[in-house]
Amino acid sequence: MPLLQIRGLTHWFGGLRAVHDFNIDLEEGELVGLIGPNGAGKTTIFNLVTGAYRPSEGEIWFNGENLVGLPPHEITARGIARTFQTIRLWNELTVLDNVCIARASRLHYGLVDALLRTPAFRREEKEIRERAIELLTRLGLQDYLYEQAKNLPYGLQRRVEITRALATEPRLLLLDEPAAGMNPAEISDLMDLIQQIRDEFGLTIWLIEHQMRVIMNICERIQVLDFGETIAEGTPTEIQNNPRVIEAYLGEEVVV
Repeated sequence: MPLLQIRGLTHWFGGLRAVHDFNIDLEEGELVGLIGPNGAGKTTIFNLVTGAYRPSEGEIWFNGENLVGLPPHEITARGIARTFQTIRLWNELTVLDNVCIARASRLHYGLVDALLRTPAFRREEKEIRERAIELLTRLGLQDYLYEQAKNLPYGLQRRVEITRALATEPRLLLLDEPAAGMNPAEISDLMDLIQQIRDEFGLTIWLIEHQMRVIMNICERIQVLDFGETIAEGTPTEIQNNPRVIEAYLGEEVVV
């Protein structure tokens, strides 16, 4: 069974159909792209998978379990993490604290332990901190542990956000336009980072991106949406030369 299996996913906002009969299988370790013009329904699909919205129709199976109806925190605990188009860090907190907080879904101590600062509380807090430092070091952020998130350059803020997602110990990582707002050098670093994460952490990665340079160079296969419907699927070369894809992008050549 695929790690993620979506069948017949449809979602309406009032009288507007945002997604229609969407289907996909994601296997362990894949790096798959989801593209389409603005308003095609890409982020809506991520919101449906992570429990922010409940689908009007369809099923979402993850690791053999139907996720429909589960709240976002339970979906996160089952192994799905995401980032957002707009970076959502706690700007006044340090980089280290941003990542430590993300471990909340994995805590075992209770309210009483926290209030009394029991040995169980202190032990787990120490482990959370050590794990966060390890993750930040692996992603090249060891020099910024105690820097406020708001003081970092944009590209490093995005890297912190991805590290925070990894702190939840996902099996599936959803990245929603991670290259948005980046300069060419930052985009190159991001491409290397995504491939590093997939290889070192053994994750499945599902990527929404408008930067075709990213999609075409790191994704193994790509699915294309237009007005909420899938219009093409295939390898980067197949997608780049697909007439329906070119038409959906207003006749613009897909540049890599």
